[in-house]
Amino acid sequence: MVHFIGAGPGDPDLITVKGKRLIEEADVIIYAGSLVNPQVLAGARPDAEIYNSAQMTLPEVVAVMKKAEEEGKTVARVHTGDPAIYGAHREQMVQLDELGISYDVVPGVSSFLAAAASMKKEYTLPGISQTVILTRMEGRTPVPEKEQIEALAVHQASMAIFLSVGQMDELSSRLIKGGYPETTPAAVVYKASWEDEKIVTGTLKDIGERVRQEGIRKTAMITVGRFLGGEFELSKLYDENFSHGYRKAIQESRKPEKEEAENREAGMER
Repeated sequence: MVHFIGAGPGDPDLITVKGKRLIEEADVIIYAGSLVNPQVLAGARPDAEIYNSAQMTLPEVVAVMKKAEEEGKTVARVHTGDPAIYGAHREQMVQLDELGISYDVVPGVSSFLAAAASMKKEYTLPGISQTVILTRMEGRTPVPEKEQIEALAVHQASMAIFLSVGQMDELSSRLIKGGYPETTPAAVVYKASWEDEKIVTGTLKDIGERVRQEGIRKTAMITVGRFLGGEFELSKLYDENFSHGYRKAIQESRKPEKEEAENREAGMER
């Protein structure tokens, strides 16, 4: 059995209880050493075989899994954040299907969520944005034509951009070209939730220079949008004048009392 595990954004306490347990029980551990905090493996068994996939190819990773399966061993395949987002685990699953090896997936806390937590921000604010776009700029991995940065910027939604901080100036320029005003707030969170986390804030006009001054070139989440500002509407969920399935609006709950008082007053007048 192979368990694909989302290790979270960096803080070892942010892995799920299930993910932690599976790592502690695993006979073989394959982890993305370029991104996963080694502290996540602190509870591994002393006799566990541990491989750093940063130094391996896909065939080599699958070969380790195949050998473990043949020996009746359990594998913990540990990815950073949540493996469903830029985790490259689908290609491994295809090969495991061909080999008849069973697997499952344990979700994890993505870095875009850890970044919001570190900044104490909410991507979906009433009156500001109800959409979050997760994307990246093209590099050695291309991006479909319809998903180019300029096309996504047209929506002016909240945006979390992975794997692109090394192209910060170009990214800002293309976001502005696509539709965001140059005054749009932007923030870069370097190594969200790690001990050496760093947050850089600004606007699309100056964020590139600010990031450059901090020497940030990789392992950072870029966030863009008016959700980073201070203006927004209050939600209806806790609005005292808004009814839902769990409570009535204060005005509505007071209506019978008001009608009763009016009836009493009418009786006295008569």
